[in-house]
Amino acid sequence: MSPSSKIKEINDVQEFKEFYLQDSHYSFCAECNHMEYSHGNGFLEIIALEDLQKLHSRHIGHQARRKFYSIILLTDGEVEEIIGHQKYRFGPQSMYFIPENQIHSIESWSEDLKGILCMFDADYFLLCIKHQIKLNQFPFFQLDKVPFIDLNDRETQMMEHLFWKLNSEKCQKTTFNDDLLVRMFLNIILLEAERIYNRKAVEQPFGLSRKEQLVAQFQLLVNQHFLEKKQVTEYAGILCIHPHHLNDMVKEVTGFSASYTIQKQLVQEAKSRLMQTNATVSMIATELNFTDDSYFGRFFKKFTGLTPLQYRRKHKHQ
Repeated sequence: MSPSSKIKEINDVQEFKEFYLQDSHYSFCAECNHMEYSHGNGFLEIIALEDLQKLHSRHIGHQARRKFYSIILLTDGEVEEIIGHQKYRFGPQSMYFIPENQIHSIESWSEDLKGILCMFDADYFLLCIKHQIKLNQFPFFQLDKVPFIDLNDRETQMMEHLFWKLNSEKCQKTTFNDDLLVRMFLNIILLEAERIYNRKAVEQPFGLSRKEQLVAQFQLLVNQHFLEKKQVTEYAGILCIHPHHLNDMVKEVTGFSASYTIQKQLVQEAKSRLMQTNATVSMIATELNFTDDSYFGRFFKKFTGLTPLQYRRKHKHQ
């Protein structure tokens, strides 16, 4: 059995519960008004680490690849976790971040653990405001940057309050406008974390393997050029490697092919424009450099299960 086949793929909250918790029927917040999302329109879940500690089924050392993002605020206790291929020990007053598709394993949790775990996927983060920052632009979600920040007393209190407000709004939401407010608080948390991260940025020893360096470069190039460069061969040419080698490295590190990485970036951009602008589907297809509207529609539906118009009608806030 290859090492990658031992990695547990975790796609959503239910699979997270089934893998990590003794009781997979546990409700993170019994009082929450659960709004249903379909076709990958996203989820957000928040749980206290002390509750997770009690329910944890002790998958210590088991590798998993979460298909969503995680933010952990640690206020008490210590954890030792592997993110990617780096082992970290986090203590009180720290935040650490796990991007989607990153290999991750829990090595040890102390008994006095306290804090907050927030899980969400890229679709949930799509806010109905223009020029929204993309998740992969936050430094702590980038493969070649350290995935944590240390907080002082004031910053810890601020983050605790923001997470409390996020959870409070999430539990009280009854309309899509309420849900928009929840997403905005998530956005505020990430922007505040980025501000702290950049303010404290120092040169830290951070050793990446050659393949991880290569994939980080590829991801950066895709972020910069996905509108005009849609072929793996174009990126392989820039990186001066064979396309097959690039594809193998990307799949080993992220679990997905290089072409899927490019296509997913296009789909996320299309979703953003459908939700955040009033541009017609035809205009969006042109802006994304598709040859015709019908091809764009087939491409979008292949990934989302909906046509662009159906997606807009179903998910755009009024």
